[in-house]
Amino acid sequence: MKRARIAWAGAVHDAVECDGQLELLTPALRGQRVAFEGVVWLPPLPPMPAHRPRTILALGLNYADHAKELAFKAPEEPLAFIKGEASLIGHRGFTVRPPEVQFMHYECELAVVIGRTAKRVAKSDALDFVAGYTVANDYAIRDYLENWYRPNLRVKNRDTCTPIGPWLVDAADVHDPMNLALNTTVNGAVTQQGNTRDMIFDVPTLIEYFSAFMTLHAGDLILTGTPHGVEDCKPGDEVVTSIEGLGSLENTIVL
Repeated sequence: MKRARIAWAGAVHDAVECDGQLELLTPALRGQRVAFEGVVWLPPLPPMPAHRPRTILALGLNYADHAKELAFKAPEEPLAFIKGEASLIGHRGFTVRPPEVQFMHYECELAVVIGRTAKRVAKSDALDFVAGYTVANDYAIRDYLENWYRPNLRVKNRDTCTPIGPWLVDAADVHDPMNLALNTTVNGAVTQQGNTRDMIFDVPTLIEYFSAFMTLHAGDLILTGTPHGVEDCKPGDEVVTSIEGLGSLENTIVL
């Protein structure tokens, strides 16, 4: 099932895709359908309890070809950093390019949404802890990268710089998350292509790795890195990041 969160008619709703429309799950409106074009798309993530903010873990250099294009060596263990939830926006949102930067790259990524509490999970059981998958575009302001891949806050935590969506696809509907084609288009031209099978550290390995030293909770998010093919994005560019079976995430760059 493809799940979404949207703003429509002055309220936020959970919805599912049904015959090319959004079917609302809000009790008072259950079953009513609205057009994709008539809503504001929000990140398709379950809300977190007030006492437990969402943890967003993001991988750097998790595709060997991407590490090579940035002139870095591939990591020997997962190279991860934390992102703030304020950077997230939804499908068809607008990402602000700071006027002073020279290099702002899109990054098409498989995003993994944790479905239940995970602590010391074995790799063989890891996928049982996944609620679903979505598409993320983890923009990077590369002006501020250091001589090793240690992205500081100005690189990876800008407001509006992590579009995600449009759907959260149930894990049961994704037969093999480690064999999904990825691609990015900029203004309709294909600029990036890859496949999740080329990750250095696959999804089960990442869940085992993180849960060995920290607790993952339902609703937490893992962004799994991007393949080769990143390019600078300019104001006005329309960037579409797509993953096989998960959908296409549309985004526009603005000043």
